[in-house]
Amino acid sequence: MSTVKNSDSFIESIVTSESFPFNAEELEAAAKEKMPTAAFGYTRSGAGGEETLRKNTASFEKYSIIPKYLNDVSVADTSIELFGHTYAHPFLLAPVGMMKISHKDADIAVAKAAANYQIPFIQSTVSSYSIEEVAEASGNSPKWFQLYWSNNENISYSMVKRAEEAGYEAIVLTIDTFMFGWREEDMRNHFSPLKEGYGKANYITDDVFRASLPNEFEETVIQEILSNIYHPTLNWKHVLELKKRTSLPVLLKGVLHPADARLAIESGIDGIIVSNHGGRQLDGVLSSIDALPAVAKEVNGQVPVVMDSGIRRGADVVKALALGADAVLYGRPYVYGLAIAGQEGVEKVLANFIQETKVSLALSGAVNIKEARNIQLVKE
Repeated sequence: MSTVKNSDSFIESIVTSESFPFNAEELEAAAKEKMPTAAFGYTRSGAGGEETLRKNTASFEKYSIIPKYLNDVSVADTSIELFGHTYAHPFLLAPVGMMKISHKDADIAVAKAAANYQIPFIQSTVSSYSIEEVAEASGNSPKWFQLYWSNNENISYSMVKRAEEAGYEAIVLTIDTFMFGWREEDMRNHFSPLKEGYGKANYITDDVFRASLPNEFEETVIQEILSNIYHPTLNWKHVLELKKRTSLPVLLKGVLHPADARLAIESGIDGIIVSNHGGRQLDGVLSSIDALPAVAKEVNGQVPVVMDSGIRRGADVVKALALGADAVLYGRPYVYGLAIAGQEGVEKVLANFIQETKVSLALSGAVNIKEARNIQLVKE
């Protein structure tokens, strides 16, 4: 349980503290000043003409909350339960690869910041620090591992085993990146952080990957990573085999179609993440928040449904919960905080987002996450 801070005193304390960006737009602008042009472009941009990137945030405006008042919301319980674990807040930190382009401490800084708030951090396969390094930095705080499938399937199984042994609590298999999206910003900047080695940490520390190399020259390592991560043959048979290889819950990230959600449940998947990869893969697809209701209806409470892509505000969290999500993923804003001020920057972003989410839930009339599912929305 947590008490919602008096909003006036909370605002006063923020105003009198050192200046730090509040909203996503301010964070983005401040990060742009800190980051190299190509690195910022990679982080900010989406695929194609960025239609989906824009829709991910704009689509939230089509849903309006109808609040209910005269409820005692002085003591709010914002906790959620996923796979037998209780988390203090209804959001997790989305997996973001190659964060060393934003700050030298990258995943270590983010993991430590998340640990201070007991927020689950989902580490990317193409992270800048290894599974074991992040586990050591974050201690016993909750963390999940996001898996990009490898053409050499044994590399995938090896990484999953390492995550399990390091104390990670779930595996997130991303299914929409079997090939790279059409990213014009990176083409203009002639920039690929993967080719430059920012996402190699989990590979060069993996015995199965290293054993597959003809030699360990840098160019060989990078080429083998690139050839492994391109896997257009990924299919439901791989999902079934992955389930056999781990005792951890497995979630599929990248589900937009209700039929895929149904097949996932039939394949024994433990959770669904409704996501279009932040608009970074296929441009022109529907926003995640618009995909959520149909997927949630198809799942019908059989497994948890998490929503990713476009979450920027506490009110966004309320809307996603009301439309059927059990939790959401929070992505780009915390990366901007990392770029601005490392671990401290991430912590400030998280502190503000936690408080904004609590205030938004309370003002909607919900005292806990279960009640948030009953908040009424109208679509305009």
